[in-house]
Order: sequence, then C-alpha cells, then structure tokens
Amino acid sequence: MTTETDKNSFDFEQYRIMRERSIGRLLWRMKRYMESFVEPRLHQQGFTDFKMSYLMFLANIGERGTTNNELAKRACVTKQMMSKIVGLLEADGYIYTQKNPADSRSSVIFLNDRGKELFMALKDSMQQARDQFDAIVGHDRMDQVIDTLLELVTVLEADNPTNSE
Repeated sequence: MTTETDKNSFDFEQYRIMRERSIGRLLWRMKRYMESFVEPRLHQQGFTDFKMSYLMFLANIGERGTTNNELAKRACVTKQMMSKIVGLLEADGYIYTQKNPADSRSSVIFLNDRGKELFMALKDSMQQARDQFDAIVGHDRMDQVIDTLLELVTVLEADNPTNSE
C-alpha cells in the first residue's frame, strides 16, 4: 500500500530520465516521425489515398502472391480485418486478386503496377530519411542501429514465431 510519504518521495527526475530512454517510447516516436516524413512525400507523388498503416499489409505480399489467411497471419490481424483491408487496397488500385488454383475457396493477392510504383516511391522517401539520419549520427552509426534492430527482431521473432512478419 502506498503511503503519503511514498507519494511525496516519488522522484520525477528519475521518472523523466527513465521515460526519455524508454525503448518502447523511442520506437513509437521514431515510427510517428517516419509516418509524418514519408506519407506526405508519397501524397505529393500521387499516392494521395495511401496511409502508412497499409504498409504492413502491402510489404507482406510476395512475388508469387499471398493468400488472405497468410497475409492476416503475417500482419497479425484477423482474417476478417484482412479481408476488409484487401478490399480497400484493391479498390485503391494497389493490389489485385485471383482465385487460388490450389483452393478455389480462397484468393491469391498480388501487387499490381500501382502497388509496385508505390514501393519505388517509398524506396526514394526512405532513402531521403536515411540520408537525414546519416547526416545527424553518421552512416556507420546508423548502420549499427539497423543491424542491432535487425538482430533483435530476428531472434525475438524466432523465439515467438506468431509475432513475426
């Protein structure tokens, strides 16, 4: 039970330091920054209906296509949510679907030309962001950040494959 004395001894400076260095908070802030950096650049290039949240779906579509169920699993969403997103992305012209030759009850999802053009524009925007990061911390340090994050997610996802892409 917290006493009045305990409440008065709370160290806000320690809390501020802890919050400032919180990995979850830092990753969230970087995600927000990347969204605000990339999305407007894509809109300027004609992808005005694109939202960065669509990326976790589009990025999991393979060259040979991907089923709705597999895409839902990779994006960690329900099949129903995936079906809704597939409908939106298809209506916006980023993907197309074909009946699955192995299972007529399902469809295979493919990137269409607009989806591929989006990834080319995304590559350019991401490179602009990387150039900015390199200018701040240096190319080698940024490579270390990327290598470290890649190692972390690779090991963590191997330990818990339900949370992997």
